[in-house]
Amino acid sequence: MTSKEGTTMAVAVGAAAIAAGRAMAQTGSAAVDTAFETLKTYDWGSDREALKPIDQAIIASHGDPAARKALEKRLVDALAGGLSRSAQDYVCRKLKVVGTSQSVEALAALLPAQETSHIARYALERISDEKAAEAMRDALPKVSGKLKPGMIGSLGVRRDAKSVKPISGLLGDSDGQIAQTAAQSLGLIGTPAAAKELSAFAKKAPANMKIPVADACLVCAERLLADGERAAALALYRELNSGDQPAHVKVAAMKGMLAATTKQ
Repeated sequence: MTSKEGTTMAVAVGAAAIAAGRAMAQTGSAAVDTAFETLKTYDWGSDREALKPIDQAIIASHGDPAARKALEKRLVDALAGGLSRSAQDYVCRKLKVVGTSQSVEALAALLPAQETSHIARYALERISDEKAAEAMRDALPKVSGKLKPGMIGSLGVRRDAKSVKPISGLLGDSDGQIAQTAAQSLGLIGTPAAAKELSAFAKKAPANMKIPVADACLVCAERLLADGERAAALALYRELNSGDQPAHVKVAAMKGMLAATTKQ
């Protein structure tokens, strides 16, 4: 190593150390401690600025896993300790950014409640750890009413392949919103298994489900093609280009077939 390279490396190491020190200082400052105390009594109408040190600490912790993990734990502890609906909303939005498997249990506890289910899903959707998807899969059969379509939709957004079976079982649900969301989610998951379930249901779908299922099949075929599953995508496009499908579905299927046959 030349003296110039050595100097450059020393400067880089020093800068990283300073940045880490700043992050730790900001994430563990008295202002952050005060903001977490405020969070315990925070509610609708409270001064949002009082929580700003937490926002700033999260930004400062970027690139510092230890500082970010420490902040996540404080947020999880606050959530588990009991907060107002407004404060729960705030914490879930922050866990959407910094959440890991460490947050899953506290977020999963919010899934069954009408008031908090959607904000918990909002965070869980974006936590890449498998435990987050598992929590929503476990909650799916336990929720009803408006919560069920939301849970189905979140599993679709995550493209959770393990949800294909339970979601496909809801394609024939008497609740139209649940049935249509199930079709949409299978399209988003976009695996060969999801395509198989959509294709089988399309052959027996009631009139009100024919278009939603055709649209879901188109999305599914696009996902398959993007993932390199050309044969499965082509098979689905050919099904959509036959029978009594609406003209717009057949046109989209034709375009898809062309893309599939020319894709390298």
